[in-house]
Amino acid sequence: MNAARLPYWHVDAFADRPFAGNQAAVMPLEAWLPDAALQAIGEENNFAETAFVVPDVTGAADWELRWFTPALEIRLCGHATLAAGHVLLTRDGGERVTFRTRKAGILEVCRLAEGGYELALPAIPTVPGEWAEAAALLGGAPGEVWRSPDRYNVFLYRSEDEVRALAPDFKGLAALGDDQFICTAPGATSDVVSRVFVPGAGVDEDSVTGSAHAVLTPLWAARLGRAQFTAHQASARGGDLACRLEDDRAWLGGHCVTVVEGTFYLP
Repeated sequence: MNAARLPYWHVDAFADRPFAGNQAAVMPLEAWLPDAALQAIGEENNFAETAFVVPDVTGAADWELRWFTPALEIRLCGHATLAAGHVLLTRDGGERVTFRTRKAGILEVCRLAEGGYELALPAIPTVPGEWAEAAALLGGAPGEVWRSPDRYNVFLYRSEDEVRALAPDFKGLAALGDDQFICTAPGATSDVVSRVFVPGAGVDEDSVTGSAHAVLTPLWAARLGRAQFTAHQASARGGDLACRLEDDRAWLGGHCVTVVEGTFYLP
């Protein structure tokens, strides 16, 4: 049986060593495959996200970009965008690459002179709100809840220890939809700490979440009274980000490590 041969990279994003940060598959394509095939590949890879890119024929950006979890296509993913930028800049050279997305606008990854990359995402505003059912399912006692109409929800706790001690009811959270539940507090060794849960999208706990930090960047910049801060996502793998707010963009700095480069065979 003949099979299509697709280039494949496995990248640890927001990591300076293998087996840390957040895993992403990156697959540059010549043209879009059917959505069912993209979803099947995302399920087969079984990472939080698989990033697919094709050359952008409109001229608006260098590439088109889409992201699939094992369960569905999502509207924004930061770590897999950083991973895609790492793959393309490593493979093709250059200092900057841009991506046109379907629901998040134009995204950008730049190479930093001191090493690593910086990723530009739209800064996502939130407003004070309430969601007692979700707070109970997360556990602990958040002092504040901030929400976005785009289904990003921030639960503010008083300490890093509270965030690390959370043991959410994933089945209960998944029943609420594919919302992102971002639990955050002042950090002990970084300015900000967080954990991120998206069980409704097939990811119980994400390792390092760029889109969550597009939410946290404007929120914490206002609370800290400065445009730049350091952040740590306290998942099992863990990851560190340098966050800064510039106009309506959240810039997230971090490293990437290529773990696997090979060929994906598609029947």
